[in-house]
Amino acid sequence: MPDTETVTTDVLTSAAAASNDDGTAATRPRRRPALSPSRASDFKQCPLLYRFRAVDRLPEVPSKAQLRGTLVHSVLERLFALPAADRVAPRAKELLEPAWTELSADRPEWTELFEGEDAEETSDWLASAEKLIDAYFGLEDPRRLEPEACELHVEIELGSGVLLRGYIDRVDVAPTGEIRVVDYKTGAAPREIGEAKAMFQMKFYAVVLWRLRGVVPRQLKLMYLTDGQSLAYTPDEAELVRFERTLEAIWQAILKAGKTGDFRPNPSKLCGWCDHQAHCPEYGGTPPPYPGWPEPDAGEETALDRAD
Repeated sequence: MPDTETVTTDVLTSAAAASNDDGTAATRPRRRPALSPSRASDFKQCPLLYRFRAVDRLPEVPSKAQLRGTLVHSVLERLFALPAADRVAPRAKELLEPAWTELSADRPEWTELFEGEDAEETSDWLASAEKLIDAYFGLEDPRRLEPEACELHVEIELGSGVLLRGYIDRVDVAPTGEIRVVDYKTGAAPREIGEAKAMFQMKFYAVVLWRLRGVVPRQLKLMYLTDGQSLAYTPDEAELVRFERTLEAIWQAILKAGKTGDFRPNPSKLCGWCDHQAHCPEYGGTPPPYPGWPEPDAGEETALDRAD
């Protein structure tokens, strides 16, 4: 691994102005702008979408499907915290309601999607999450697994200066040292565009783990819970070197756009799912005034991103 690469921590060296109780100036840690798999994918899809999400940080209304995905991710994380013998489907389903209670307490605005509904409709929504749990157990037996980590935060600065950051659903490490990266998808197995986006995310994680640990992951595994399918891929070092260069090129393009605010729309059939058509010139909208390059950070992923 090149000596120019530096592993970073959550608290980085730049600082923001703040005030002490006595009114004197103080400093607090800032997190440098970084590249996450979701934000990199946004920029590839549409630079203006990247701006709306990472720079302007325009609000987006999550769908019930996204919330369900976030809930199922939380349940699977909690499941692996249990003793191996307790990792059975009925126990996982028992975790759904307490997990949702905790998630909605942290983000009370999420419950607004259920306002005006009766108890039966909310119960149906939870039942749809149970089906995803059943599908997960149809793909693997968690009693036979001991992951090294779940919801693992990873971060590294490459020699080029690009700071990569993300959360990995699960990392399995074999006794022989082979690494498997696992990502849960609560949608159906995608068509070509969706599959490419999902594999982009997995290669991102593979690059980060390779540079952090000096080991190329043996397998990248996507588990699609809606239809009970899985997709496995084995990367090699040469491929990750090329992908690393792709990430560096994306970051340079982001920085170039960030200097002037020239984030251009890239119309596609994915526009139909965009929350920001009212601000998009392609739909007769006007973006808000450009606020400048964001500080402290433009690379954070949300729980909804990770449940996509």
